[in-house]
Amino acid sequence: MKDTSFNTSLLFTPEGVRDVYGRECLEQDTIREMIEQEMRLYGFRSIHTPSYEFFDIFNKERGTVPSNQMFKFFDQHNNTLVLRPDHTPQIARCVARYYADEDQQLRLCYTGNTFVHRSGYQGKLSETTQIGAEIIGDASSDADGEMLTLAIECLKKSGLEEFKIDVGHAGIFRGLVREAGLDESETEKLRNYIQNKNSHAVKDMLQDKEMGEGVREVLIRMPEIFADTDSLAYVKERVTDEGALAAIERLETIRDILDGFHMLSYVTFDLGMLSKMDYYTGVIFKAYTYGTGEAIVSGGRYDDLMAQFGKEAPAVGVVFLLDQLMEGLYSEKVSVNVPGDDVLVLYRSANRSLAIEMAQKLRDEGTPAFLMRKNADTPLDEYKDYGKRRGIAEIRYIDDTGEVTTLVME
Repeated sequence: MKDTSFNTSLLFTPEGVRDVYGRECLEQDTIREMIEQEMRLYGFRSIHTPSYEFFDIFNKERGTVPSNQMFKFFDQHNNTLVLRPDHTPQIARCVARYYADEDQQLRLCYTGNTFVHRSGYQGKLSETTQIGAEIIGDASSDADGEMLTLAIECLKKSGLEEFKIDVGHAGIFRGLVREAGLDESETEKLRNYIQNKNSHAVKDMLQDKEMGEGVREVLIRMPEIFADTDSLAYVKERVTDEGALAAIERLETIRDILDGFHMLSYVTFDLGMLSKMDYYTGVIFKAYTYGTGEAIVSGGRYDDLMAQFGKEAPAVGVVFLLDQLMEGLYSEKVSVNVPGDDVLVLYRSANRSLAIEMAQKLRDEGTPAFLMRKNADTPLDEYKDYGKRRGIAEIRYIDDTGEVTTLVME
């Protein structure tokens, strides 16, 4: 008699998480492995960090996600722990601990899931997969340029053709609000207006504030300023803050570097670009493609974060947001060529030894192969249908006489 006591609701996942299986899982694995291989070609070496940490690793002072968006729990000693919402502070902690005496460049990369509570955001996942890379100990604009080049190369190799990377600099906004004399509350309000590209709200907020007319004009236009040659000159003529001017000059240098890599056609410079991560101190960037409203790549320079863990070291990082990248690939109808060379060795029990030998030889040659004993009552056509569902390349059937028949899946 069939047991009907099982609660079928247990077959479903909680809000914000999902299963990835079948063809989609194969495609995700293929894109992930491609990005990881490209990072290895650029000299990055893997580092693995835990899925949860002490809460203070990601607290407000680190400039990471707000506390109310973290998944928090307690250990047996009553310490507050959180599921990892962001990889960068973890990397900073690891470098400060394991590479405290290294004064030359480090290149580290990682793959892992992050957990950010997104209740009320329809369709937004709370658990997402990230693939990232960090150059640590190098303050140069060349490191910035190489990170952007890596991002572009990986997106091109994924099959995307229509994408742009928006590049800005955290120092521009900080320099402008410093010159304008805005306090912390006013700065946060202005940040929100600029992030929402709301020039009218910026104008209303600043119209009665005492500040130079040049910086007022730039702040009002900031949501729409893109860094062509004319706009760079426009800002330079109206701003006096040394930090903001240095940031603009940095972007000019990065533009020249990207031109040398022949990557400039994929980049747009956005002087009004801001980041939700407060630890960014220099260049910041995000990549977008059609069909998804969220960034598929993000990154930037964070020269002060490492010092919070006891090591003075500049750094720049990039992260590929795998779930959003896959959404972009599907939207653009990009075909992901997943490995399809699996072989099913189907056999009758009388020829088990021959089947084992055949499967092992295939594996030695680098071809994935798995064994399955054929049921005498199951027609061969059912195994062919099974092979198609599994997406395998071919079936090699060893019958009772030892004869081998190769069935190629179409």
